[in-house]
Amino acid sequence: MSFADLKKQSKLGSLTQKLVKEVEKMNNNGSGSSDDRLWKLECDKSGNGYAVIRFLPAPDGEDLPFVKLYSHAFQGPGGWYIENSLTTLGQKDPVSEYNSLLWNNGTDAGKDAARKQKRKLTYISNIYVVKDPANPQNEGKVMLYKYGKKIFDKLTAAMQPEFEDEEAIDPFDFWQGANFKLKAKNVAGYRNYDSSEFAAQSALLDDDDAMEAIWKKENSLAEFTAPDQFKDYDALKKRLDYVLGNKGTPRFQDQETVEAEEEFRASNRGPAPQVTSTPGDFNADDILPSNSSSDDEDDAMAYFAKLAED
Repeated sequence: MSFADLKKQSKLGSLTQKLVKEVEKMNNNGSGSSDDRLWKLECDKSGNGYAVIRFLPAPDGEDLPFVKLYSHAFQGPGGWYIENSLTTLGQKDPVSEYNSLLWNNGTDAGKDAARKQKRKLTYISNIYVVKDPANPQNEGKVMLYKYGKKIFDKLTAAMQPEFEDEEAIDPFDFWQGANFKLKAKNVAGYRNYDSSEFAAQSALLDDDDAMEAIWKKENSLAEFTAPDQFKDYDALKKRLDYVLGNKGTPRFQDQETVEAEEEFRASNRGPAPQVTSTPGDFNADDILPSNSSSDDEDDAMAYFAKLAED
């Protein structure tokens, strides 16, 4: 698709319709080294952070402006389990199967254990950094942004406004989209993005040539869900058995696993957290307190129930 075609689709609104259909389909299904392409909001000591970003259209040759990735990160007697989940690809995953058994064994202890090991949902998009007060050197750059369900819900709400006096926008559109004011604060010890909002609808820039140059700088999103980013079922099952401390399981700690643990610790700015009885996603930017009626909790219940039915 050419840049001219992208602009034509913007005027017709066809991209918005496609995105809405994809979101609806997803909702119905229920289903060592750092990457310098990744942008992350930097917060002060109080946990407050602010930046302005623009979500960008799908990269050339790809259909959607985001990818959806499931992963697991938890600690057991045998160490850490930090792996992408095969459920991302619509395949069976040993952790999800094990969590289903725990969730449906009829005990609170089983549900608690399943919560500790549940899937983390991450979305990844290309963004244009409009304003980054903490790191102004990022401004004007095309970067990748990983975000959770709460931010994604704000994108969905922009495409499908709740009230009839609100105009739907495609937040990923160069011309008909809007800048996103990302605002973070601490609420009960957790990072919260509820105050984040879209600015008024406007073109990113007044120059189509400049926007085409930005579009051509976008990173591939498909690479994050390519088959080579996932270990096969047997390898994951072997690692899971070792982490859970199952008797007779040989030691399974390859170099890739060691590097993943080191990267996990680095991304959390300190030692890896110890497992507690608190349900929730590890390293989730928009995690909610476990004693709240969080969407994560509802998602977990629905997911495990579906597995039980299957």
